[in-house]
Parts: sequence; C-alpha cells; structure tokens
Amino acid sequence: MTITKPVFDRLGFWLWVGAFLVVLGLALWSPNARSVVHIYKHGSEAFLSRQPLYQVEVAMGYLYAPAFAVLYVPLLKLGPYLGKLLWHMLGFGALTFAAMRQVRKLGGHEQTWLLSVGLFLALPVALAALRNGQATVLLTGACWFLTLSALEGRRSESFFWATLAIIAKPTAIIMLLLAGALRPRLIPALVLAVLVVLAIPYGFASTDYINAQYHDFFRMLTSMTIDPTGPFVPADFTAPFTRLGMTVPELDATIVRVVAGLLTLWLVLQFDRRLDPNISGLAIFLTAAFYMCVFNPRVEQNTYAMVSVPAGLSIALLWREKGAATVRWLLATLLFATGLTSIDSRLHDLFHPWLRPISISIIACVLIGWFWTRGRQKMPTAGAVAHG
Repeated sequence: MTITKPVFDRLGFWLWVGAFLVVLGLALWSPNARSVVHIYKHGSEAFLSRQPLYQVEVAMGYLYAPAFAVLYVPLLKLGPYLGKLLWHMLGFGALTFAAMRQVRKLGGHEQTWLLSVGLFLALPVALAALRNGQATVLLTGACWFLTLSALEGRRSESFFWATLAIIAKPTAIIMLLLAGALRPRLIPALVLAVLVVLAIPYGFASTDYINAQYHDFFRMLTSMTIDPTGPFVPADFTAPFTRLGMTVPELDATIVRVVAGLLTLWLVLQFDRRLDPNISGLAIFLTAAFYMCVFNPRVEQNTYAMVSVPAGLSIALLWREKGAATVRWLLATLLFATGLTSIDSRLHDLFHPWLRPISISIIACVLIGWFWTRGRQKMPTAGAVAHG
C-alpha cells in the first residue's frame, strides 16, 4: 500500500469524475447513441397522451412503475439535451455521494485513498451503465443510502430513499425487505414509501387509465422468464448454462433464487450483529447488491454496475489489512478486467453474457467470506446490535 497510495490517493476519484464528464460530452454530442434514456422519454410521452406504457407479451421496452413516467416528465419537458444531462447527473451524483458517505462511515485516516481506489476499480464495470444513462445507477445510489439510513434508524431518510429506489426500479423491493428485516421499526415507513409510489400516478391521470397500467405492469412482472428464445438475454446465474446450450427449468431457477434469498437475509442479519457498525453497512449492501445482480431474473450485463462500487470499496478496505496480498491483487485485477471485456465487440461477443455472473460471484463470495471472518474475530468484544 505504501507504493500505491501516493498514486491513487486522488487519481482514481478524478478518473471517475473525468470519465463521467466524457460521458456527459458524448450524451450532448449524440443524445440517442448508446442510450436507454429514450425508453424513459417514450414512457413519459405515452403517459401524457394516455397510451399504454407496457408491452406485456414481450416484456421488453418500458419496465418501470407508472410513477417513473410521471416523475420523468419534468426532464422530458427540458428537452433532449438539458433533460438528459440532468438525468445523468442525478444518477451519478446519487451513486458517488453514497460511496462517499460509506467511506466516511468507515472512518480512518485514509478515506480519500479508499474512495479513490474503490471508484478506480469499479469504473470499467460501471462505465457502460453511466454512459447509457441506465436507471440502475440511480437505483444503486438510492439503495445504498437506504441501507445506511436504515442501519442508523433514520425514518425520514429511509422513507425518502426507499421511495426513490422503488421509482427507479421495482427490484428495489428486495432492499426494502432486507431493510425491514434489519430494522423492524422502519417497516411502517417502508410500507408508506411503497404506497406513495403506487399513489403518485393517480394525481396526474384518470383512475381507469392508471388501473389499466397497473394491471399490465403486474402482469409483465410475473411473466418474465428465462426463456432463451425470447428477445431478452438474461445475464444472471443462468447465463453460463444458457451459453453452453443448457436451459435451466424455470422451477429450478426459482428454487435457487428463493434459497439464495433466504441465505442473503441470514447473512445480512449476521453482519448487522457481528460486524462493527462502521463496516456493517458496506458488507450488507455488497451482499444485497450481489443477490440483486446474480439472482434477479431480469438482470443484464450493465446491471452489474450495482455491485461494482461496493465491491471496489471492499477490495480497497481489504487492501489496508496486513497479509492476503495475493487475494487482494487477484480480486482487484478480476474486477477491473471484467469491465474491460466490453471495450471491443469481439471480446463482448466472446464473454457476453456468461462472464460477469461468474467473475462477480467469485469476487463477492470472497469478500463476503472475508467480512464473515472479520466478524468472527470481533465477536468476543462486540456486543449484539438490536434489530429493532
């Protein structure tokens, strides 16, 4: 660390900011190139004209709650340039400030170095999602803030971030369930957040229209499968099997997701009880993000941006520990190199979509195991933390 610290004390952070500035420049230069923002735009336009939001038969296109269409309208009205610019800044700002809050929570005398190294390692995996303007970036920041606010028992903050997370993507319900399990006293605030998100569209359109959209929305959510003949190619844990020509039966995949979900719940409860409060938030969010990426049936390659930053910070934290030099170098190299597989179309075709679920699973499992070992070492002196 004495060799790398002078180099990465600030370099990684400015590379992160510089890459985002390049993204903004590309977004202004060519608003419709390599972007999913047009999907959000079309959703808001359909809402304003009272047209159907969803394509239930193919489960593609607009996949967000009706509240997303409502709240994106102001950005739509700002035009293709300013509106898109602000959208990119919203997601990037939420993710970056969540990482900064996490680093402040970790404490110590090397906070700048931790943030810089973590963002540097995460940049290749996260860059495509930042470039495309995907809601995953906003989802990650909101869920991270929700984790930290919930662990600190902050009801108002938890309500706000839960609301924003659900609006960003419906999969945020996983994080709300974990937050409620960690802090049962926050359950009313979390339930209220869901109700508010469901109620928002009714203030801007007729009841019949909104009811019809919710009918299609919930039908679409329940119709998403791992059918390899469909237009969507999932990049979850089934992707390596699909690449080998082996279709995982839907029932078997569902069983794996349920078992993994129960194991995730048990792990986050254990981390909350065993780990130092300054570290538990990072371990818990890393575990939750890993589940939301690898075991979510609607995951794509760019969704792994969600786990890249907490994984990068965890590797940087591991780097401060004595020993395990080989492990930390392997993890850092694997995370950084995983994101580089999309820089060339031939590499992308070779490694898509099977590489990321494998490499991220290796990284996350090793880091989760390290957090677990760290918790066991602190058990004799650490008191139990109440979950209420």
